Amino acid sequence: MAQDCIFCQIVRGEAPASFVYQDDAVIGFMDIQPITQGHMLIAPRGHAVFMKDVPDEVAMRAFFVARKLAALVPATLGAGGVNLFVADGEVAFQDVPHFHIHVIPRYTGDGFSLTFPPSYETPPSRAQLEAIASAIHTAAH
Repeated sequence: MAQDCIFCQIVRGEAPASFVYQDDAVIGFMDIQPITQGHMLIAPRGHAVFMKDVPDEVAMRAFFVARKLAALVPATLGAGGVNLFVADGEVAFQDVPHFHIHVIPRYTGDGFSLTFPPSYETPPSRAQLEAIASAIHTAAH
């Protein structure tokens, strides 16, 4: 565990958190700067900055817990939907260097949105998609 990591401090009981879930591999707690009411974070107990660094079984447990908590949000909080969000790397808006999954309840008119770049309006050609898919497929095998 990293000494100065706030999530590791929460795991060790050195920093406060409002827990919604705890087991031997992951913790779930309320975000202290929520995007919407009920915004939760699911994080592994062990320190790992990026998703690729989290052991497979722990990553699977984290997503299982995120899914379980997301399913409770509509009936518990009256949300109309839920976003599960992972910010993996600074360029992807990761602001805490400890892998975590955001469970963000969604409400009509809540003000949270995604902004797409202008290129979104002009999709790539099938040939471009095939070239990218081929490169990723080759790297994966």
